[in-house]
Amino acid sequence: MPILAAEPAVFPPSLFSICDSAIDDARWWALHTRPRAEKALARRLFNKQISFFLPVYEQNRNADGRAQARLPLFPGYLFLRGEREALHTALDTRLVANCLGVADQELLTANLRDVHRLIESGAPLSREFHPPLGTKVRIRRGPLAGIEGIVARSGKSLKFVVQVRFLQSGAAVEVDASMVEPV
Repeated sequence: MPILAAEPAVFPPSLFSICDSAIDDARWWALHTRPRAEKALARRLFNKQISFFLPVYEQNRNADGRAQARLPLFPGYLFLRGEREALHTALDTRLVANCLGVADQELLTANLRDVHRLIESGAPLSREFHPPLGTKVRIRRGPLAGIEGIVARSGKSLKFVVQVRFLQSGAAVEVDASMVEPV
């Protein structure tokens, strides 16, 4: 089976040098996409020549390492850079579930630039999610899918805690970090 050519994950390729420009009026928007729609949204933005960053990493799909998939580093999220008109174009695709405004533009720019540099380095990259203690999360898959709670740690393990505030108590279960997403 032929391997498809990699699609653009950043547009324009010079996006992060443009971000340094003092005359640039564009801002970052974090777009929470519909399930598994990150790449489709990136294709549409690319076709409309709208600036975006979709951080992806490569993952081997079989033991021999030949077939690789390019997966979103932050599943469900794509970062758009533009003015409100570009945002409205993205929202019109019906691939966006929610738009998150970014209060600290400089910090997000610096964070995304660092992630882009990691990707461009060619070093093996993996997705990491270590929510801070007390972060509200939702279970993404398995028999507990959809339940919301908070994160606690016990030694090296990650605990998912459902609180009963009335009783000032709760129940905890050990989960893998890949099973939870921030709420």
